[in-house]
Amino acid sequence: MKTIKDSVHDHIRVDGVARDLLDTPALQRLRRISQLGTVSLVYPSANHTRFEHSLGVYHLACEALEQLGVAGREAQRVHAAAMLHDVGHGPFSHNLESLTHRRTGRYHDDVHELLADGPVGDVLRSHDLEPARVADLVAGEGRFGQLVSGELDVDRMDYLVRDAHHTGVPYGTIDHGRLVRELTFADGELVLAEGNVQTAESLLVARALMNPTVYSHSVARIGKAMLRRAAERLLESPEIDVDAEVLQRMDDPDLLVALRSCAATSEFSRRLDQRDLFKRAVWAEMDDVPGGIIEADHGTIRAFEREISDRADVDPDRVILDVPSRPSMTESTSRVMVNGEIRRLDEQSPLVAALRASQYSQWRLGVYSPADLRDRVGRAAVDVLGLDIDGALVSEVRNGVDATLDQFVE
Repeated sequence: MKTIKDSVHDHIRVDGVARDLLDTPALQRLRRISQLGTVSLVYPSANHTRFEHSLGVYHLACEALEQLGVAGREAQRVHAAAMLHDVGHGPFSHNLESLTHRRTGRYHDDVHELLADGPVGDVLRSHDLEPARVADLVAGEGRFGQLVSGELDVDRMDYLVRDAHHTGVPYGTIDHGRLVRELTFADGELVLAEGNVQTAESLLVARALMNPTVYSHSVARIGKAMLRRAAERLLESPEIDVDAEVLQRMDDPDLLVALRSCAATSEFSRRLDQRDLFKRAVWAEMDDVPGGIIEADHGTIRAFEREISDRADVDPDRVILDVPSRPSMTESTSRVMVNGEIRRLDEQSPLVAALRASQYSQWRLGVYSPADLRDRVGRAAVDVLGLDIDGALVSEVRNGVDATLDQFVE
């Protein structure tokens, strides 16, 4: 038994297979992976790691299994999956996941190969656990996979509270104790017990408020876009022998050193190191953006960037087009028991429609460039993308929003 002091859950007791996994290289690597990536450019105290989060997820999984009455080998599998659920993350967590997925076909929760061999596989087999079954739980498969990765998973419960704690933003502060206590299974589905519609709503509201304030803050998005562009350049450069498989197994310091060491990425790394970020040349609402652009693939977006840079007569590396996917709200499909029936939250709660409308109104397409080029780039982007806004409005809207957000940035 090992007891670890945690900033969110106080003391966490780690035992059994989780204790033996704790000091494996795969888990210790998570000490060097930031939980929120470029969000620390906005909130300086947001420097917590995937390792801390993994301990928190394990702790909540233990509490959930205890109140569900699950013990023995099944519980040990879930303990292992909770502790290992993030070992597939690349540097800066989700910031580069779209890039590595395009080149490897894997997301961070596809950990079958990682768990099969090496020290992690040895530990699992020493506890008579099959690595493949643990990896399936990490991917959210099966009855107990819902607890690790699903609409009511302990992963979400921990990161909301932890991210709120480390950023100082109170919106993610949920009653995770009640959420865990009220979990139950009905017809094989993980649901919240009778009388917990508001409990489910609290999870939904917390995620909806944290998204624009923290996860999709404009400065964090610009930093993420610049980091992603730098990593693309690194993979394309003949100077350093790095492919997507190698990139995916790096930690944050590994990537930063590689970016600083490569001529093709040194300017991006300097800007990120010194927080000399690109600025918003365009910040457009969803209704102003043609539908085809929102659904565009990576190749099409890069073609738009080249066309914008040609139109503005600037270096292509000085233009980044950032197109988020359409808003989604997976928490809205959480199941709750109402009058003895399993119901989806979006069928029961009038809040869901309002929060969906809020997400829609918060969505923004961004075009970023150095500060001295953003007027030229902004006007070119409006023309090339066919945005339904007046070119002169780009600077006015940008300046107004920038002033509002400065309070969060410096």
